Amino acid sequence: MKNSAAWQKLLVHRDAVVSQHMRDLFAADPQRFSRLSLQLDGMLIDYSKHRVTGETMALLFELAREARVAERAAAMVSGEKINSTENRAALHTALRNRANAPVMLDGHDVMPDINRVLAHMGRFSDAVRSGAWLGHTGKPITDIVNIGIGGSDLGPHMVCEALRPYGHPRLTAHFVSNVDASHLFDTLKRITPESTLFIIASKTFTTQETLANAHTARRWFLRNADDAAIAKHFVAVSTNASAVGEFGIDTANMFEFWDWVGGRYSLWSAIGLSIMLFIGPERFGELLVGAHEMDRHFLSAPAEKNAPLILALLGLWYNNFLGAESHAVIPYDQHMHRLPAYLQQLDMESNGKAVTRDGKAVDGATGPIVWGEPGTNSQHAFFQLLHQGTRLVPVDFIAAIRPHHREGEHQTMLLANCLAQSQALMRGKTAAEAHAEMLAQGLSMEAIGALLPHKVFSGNRPSTTILLDELTPRILGMLIALYEHKVFAQGILWNVNSFDQWGVELGKQLAGRILGDLQGESIVGEHDVSTASLIDHVRSRRTK
Repeated sequence: MKNSAAWQKLLVHRDAVVSQHMRDLFAADPQRFSRLSLQLDGMLIDYSKHRVTGETMALLFELAREARVAERAAAMVSGEKINSTENRAALHTALRNRANAPVMLDGHDVMPDINRVLAHMGRFSDAVRSGAWLGHTGKPITDIVNIGIGGSDLGPHMVCEALRPYGHPRLTAHFVSNVDASHLFDTLKRITPESTLFIIASKTFTTQETLANAHTARRWFLRNADDAAIAKHFVAVSTNASAVGEFGIDTANMFEFWDWVGGRYSLWSAIGLSIMLFIGPERFGELLVGAHEMDRHFLSAPAEKNAPLILALLGLWYNNFLGAESHAVIPYDQHMHRLPAYLQQLDMESNGKAVTRDGKAVDGATGPIVWGEPGTNSQHAFFQLLHQGTRLVPVDFIAAIRPHHREGEHQTMLLANCLAQSQALMRGKTAAEAHAEMLAQGLSMEAIGALLPHKVFSGNRPSTTILLDELTPRILGMLIALYEHKVFAQGILWNVNSFDQWGVELGKQLAGRILGDLQGESIVGEHDVSTASLIDHVRSRRTK
């Protein structure tokens, strides 16, 4: 993209505007908020606190047109195999296609299969939630344990936490992903086998970490039950019917999905079974509706009003033109505490690439480091760096206006903090303002002189504020799809394949070799001296 005309124009433009302060941009344009904000149904996106002018945005939109983002989006939803390195489509949008229009892949409409699995999930969820599905001793299910990793864990976990107020009062959702057995055993301590349902989420039913946890959970369960009871307490989200059957799971309780469903885009599929069990089929449908609404918006809204595209372009502006290397996501909502972790995978696994779609080295920075924690805790942790550190870190602030609880004062305080932080990052505090403030506090001139450098805030630090009317299933679906399409658009702009993850594979391969060396009496694999010495050290210490 560096060779494109729009990119070159942006380089020239950057040099002209880089020294401008947002204070001055707001002072010069009373209509800045109305021009640089969007209102969707239940969601306000304010991007006026960014280091951009009207000309900046116009040039960024020109870049998007040159990259043919709109055409590539249309290709994605139409079933074209845009995941070129794996020769696969990326049809997660079909999973939430509430219009139910045909979606063709290799001459086959995928919608009947999607609807069949959704109906299967719905029947099973209704049975568990109503109490019709009973454990082997006749007790209703009280605990759901989802055993998966990566996209089979992060998405469902994040959604169940975010929509906790909608959860069934009898059901508690647990998520186990780490092969560190402490994660599983700490969960098992909180549940009883007679009323627990395990969901084993693995497309191939061969994922090492997931299967290790699944077999350990199975052994724990069988301490007080026979093999026949497995079918009442274990179900699978997979496509490997033979492996599922060998485990002891009734394949009638296997929920399938397809190779065109990427892991980090899979919560809309049968991977979302834990979500449906927890919040119910109707609410799960509302989650899909919200995502579908954002899909339609992304595909049809003009660039100047297209929320995912605008967020993608702003991220590229900082990443490639202003030197930002990371992006913070700060939800001012405790129920969204897993959102930053979910977005880490979505963004960094998708666009953490050093080669283009055609296999050439990229000519600039690609995916940023995504991180964050809920406010207000994060204000007392890392906001010092955001306000006065040497690094430029764009921030997304996300908050719901109406809470699910009745403590209005708490929510008002929460929102006040959220809005204050975005304002403080933008405005900063000048030396004159700091001087006047300390003078009013009665400090001596000598004390003021010593403290003044520490009290100055440069400001001009960018942020987007996303205000939700309320954190409902529909609006959460919109929010997740907003970020999905942002990441996709950035992948097109950087000319990388956002749907493969070959970087995950090397570590898996080496772990398999090292596992054998740790279990054996001699080191068989070929390793560097550091790794071989570490293996030897672990083995020697374990024998003691």
